[in-house]
Amino acid sequence: MSMSKANSDCKPTPLSARMLLNPVHLFSLGFGTGLAPRAPGTFGTLLAVPLYLGLRPLPLELYLLVVAAAFALGVLICAATARAAGVHDHPAIVWDEVVGYLVCMSAAPSGWVYVVTGFALFRLFDIWKPWPIRIMDRQLRGGFGIMFDDVVAGVYGLVLLQLLVRLVQ
Repeated sequence: MSMSKANSDCKPTPLSARMLLNPVHLFSLGFGTGLAPRAPGTFGTLLAVPLYLGLRPLPLELYLLVVAAAFALGVLICAATARAAGVHDHPAIVWDEVVGYLVCMSAAPSGWVYVVTGFALFRLFDIWKPWPIRIMDRQLRGGFGIMFDDVVAGVYGLVLLQLLVRLVQ
């Protein structure tokens, strides 16, 4: 049975921690953060915060190249984990949240207020799924579909974060 995180009334079966022994699943499950019994997407996004802080000093071009590589990797690993789980976009798959947050934080100024604001904005758009994110979430399949709606949520967060930065400066 194929279902999505956002559009299913059924709760998918929790995944086994043994999946973390496979490096592909280890990454797609956010090093285990996706196995959290509640709010796995939020825990996956929390994983992205230290990754962002490590990448933040990079020049923007290199930062974006790393994010693009993380997206490409995500297409492959998320598809593999979805196949292994037997569920399209199982809630435990959180690499898409990691990449979405990194997109949101592209060109963000330094400071914890921006880290937290970006986190909140990304989670808001990832959960709310305003147009066209909800349509993408329902219609795009495979690893690309798992990843792309979160990237668009990250772009929404990026745009709003940049507008907020301009308002406070």
